[in-house]
Amino acid sequence: MTHSQPYESLAATAAAYGSAVNPGKVAFFEQVGLEIVMGEREGLSFRDAFDGREYLNCHCNGGVFNLGHRNPRVIAAVSEALGHLDIGNHHLISGWRAKLAERLAATTDGRMRGAILGVAGGEAIDLAIKLARGHTGRRDIVSIRGGYHGHTGLALAAGDPAYRDPFGPNLPGFSQVPFNDAEAIEQAVGEGTAAVLIETIPATLGFPIPAPGYLAAVEARCREAGALLIVDEVQIGLGRTGTVWYYQQEGLAPDMLITAKGLGGGIYPIAATLVTAELLAFFLENPFVHISTFGGAEIGCVAALEVLEIVTEPAFLRRVVELGEWFEAELAGLPFELRRRGLTMGFAFPESGGGFDAMRAMIGAGVFAVVANNDPSVLQFKPPLITTDEEAERIVAAVREALG
Repeated sequence: MTHSQPYESLAATAAAYGSAVNPGKVAFFEQVGLEIVMGEREGLSFRDAFDGREYLNCHCNGGVFNLGHRNPRVIAAVSEALGHLDIGNHHLISGWRAKLAERLAATTDGRMRGAILGVAGGEAIDLAIKLARGHTGRRDIVSIRGGYHGHTGLALAAGDPAYRDPFGPNLPGFSQVPFNDAEAIEQAVGEGTAAVLIETIPATLGFPIPAPGYLAAVEARCREAGALLIVDEVQIGLGRTGTVWYYQQEGLAPDMLITAKGLGGGIYPIAATLVTAELLAFFLENPFVHISTFGGAEIGCVAALEVLEIVTEPAFLRRVVELGEWFEAELAGLPFELRRRGLTMGFAFPESGGGFDAMRAMIGAGVFAVVANNDPSVLQFKPPLITTDEEAERIVAAVREALG
């Protein structure tokens, strides 16, 4: 075994994965002809471990690789920290956790007071739902049909039935409404509602763009009913739309904000539930009611602090805006509707399976992009935020080859 690959061939790797990890995945990828094993990776691209083919990564694992693979600034920060840090001890006070929470809060223009740190988005969502219920004394959670918030207990209950039905009936108190339907929110949110949980641009639903005034109407209904507003920006936050958080473009004032995936720079898993001062005060009387052994690992905090240094740079955010506009102009005339905010893009096709067909064509052309699982007519298209002009031209040429 080497650091490159533990098995000598694709067949051996697939056999081992199928017998020890997930046989269904192996069978599916064999069926559709998408057997790829990630090998060497750097910046925008990765290579297949066995045939050496290069792929331009325009999926980024839902935003994990917003800053590309093995970002040198994040690696340098973590490498230096490994000389004196490990994950730390969640029982104790930690300056690294405090520093990251303060830094995250500062990105919200003073709206959030602090952050409860976790390992992944599902855990952060679970905490947000627990906190909403604990703070309000209410049970009901309203979320968006076709949305996605993770595979853990409460996060799963707020997500799509396809992911939870195989495990039995859903937990009580959860309901879903269509996205961009203010009237449905009006009817669903009432005196028993603890919170509305919403992705500001639902990723797994194919990045539908919120209609003008829709998110403001959701917030207004929450205020009217005394419910909290939880915004999930796991996939579209951290600069991907041209501002640190997309909710800022909509003028919202959420009670909680969820971030994960890209927060660790693709180097170390870390997540956070950002909360207002009022909600943070819940832990005065309940200081040990929620813990996470690996949540906010100090090495992960170092990675996240460097990520925030990068994505909050004004020049970096201007570049995201300009590059997104360039992509929109260059992709004009191709046979799909472009849904776009910054470098968050969805290719919406008229055919119900158009996103899946486009995924196969794009991967065949050397661009790795993935269908929107809850709307297979849409292809998710998310170039890394560090894409250069030359790389952008290569991507567009490949997209035109595949879809034009």
